[in-house]
Amino acid sequence: MAPGGLVTLAEEPLESALDTLNLAQQNDLLQDASAQEIVRWALSLDEPIIVSTSFSPNAAVMLHLVSQIKPDLPVIWIDSGYNTRDTYVVADRLINDLGLNIHVYSPQMTAARRDALLGIPMPGEDESLHKEFTQQVKLEPFARALAEFKPRIWLAGIRAEETAFRKTLNTLSWDSRGILKVAPLFRWGEAQLEEYMAGHQLPSCRKYFDPTKVADDRECGLHTGA
Repeated sequence: MAPGGLVTLAEEPLESALDTLNLAQQNDLLQDASAQEIVRWALSLDEPIIVSTSFSPNAAVMLHLVSQIKPDLPVIWIDSGYNTRDTYVVADRLINDLGLNIHVYSPQMTAARRDALLGIPMPGEDESLHKEFTQQVKLEPFARALAEFKPRIWLAGIRAEETAFRKTLNTLSWDSRGILKVAPLFRWGEAQLEEYMAGHQLPSCRKYFDPTKVADDRECGLHTGA
């Protein structure tokens, strides 16, 4: 006890709700929750939190959901430098219309320089080149974002039906980096996304291409951590 009878705070930091989270139990509790309820639950943990976006065709759903609940939430966009014109146009519109707190991270080497040095615009299906390419244009910039914001929670727009890997996850999952990944749209299908987009008159980037995926059912690296 400190002088004067005041009780001092313990030197050891108190455990937060995130530290004691029972992942399986909480996933069960959120099984039938709406996307909005899941976002609010994540925010209620009162931990550093970010949301990521690629401005893909239906990315506006996640961004609209979050902006309606917490407009100042940091939105992380990894701009690889290989996006289509449509991606940039739609991104600019969403950033302005939704008032997003956007933070853009780009590769340390420009796309033009990389193309000149490698002699090819992107590695395509070549696995030996794909890993290094993904590290340069996606993972390294994302690592910088994580180092700056130090999030303990990551809101992501991933859905179970997108890839075989994502089917193995859940609404809540621990990322390989030790961050709690929260996926409010995890159980949504394409029809539900389209209905939301139409209902809120949200723009969609129809001419979208992710050079780190090439194929739609391939992971870009952010969610596998490799």
